[in-house]
Amino acid sequence: MIPELTILTLAALLQVAQMGAYSVTANAQVDLNTALGPRDTPVALTGVAGRLHRAMNNHFEGLLLFAIACVVITLSGQSSAFTTGCAWIYLIARAAYVPAYALGLAPWRSVIWMIGFGATTAMLIAALI
Repeated sequence: MIPELTILTLAALLQVAQMGAYSVTANAQVDLNTALGPRDTPVALTGVAGRLHRAMNNHFEGLLLFAIACVVITLSGQSSAFTTGCAWIYLIARAAYVPAYALGLAPWRSVIWMIGFGATTAMLIAALI
């Protein structure tokens, strides 16, 4: 497997970990009936649970673009040291983003997000040239 796909798999496992962290913190804020119920009425989460929920959703969005970049690089046979480096930067940035968001580290959360987004964008551009 090429490095970009390995890193994509690691990014997906990071998403699994984020889902677990969000679930634990969210369930600590609501009663058992709400946690197990259909949630027809939205639950407003606060503090770390709310921030972990937003970080998780943000990673779903970023992971989609990163997956596209990895697939394009893989299918076009354009894996290189540059695209592998970009993939690692994306993964490291996403791993740093979670605690930065959970702890409310402004503006660092946004700076970290931009680094990961820039790495994904660079991979997409590299596939075109």
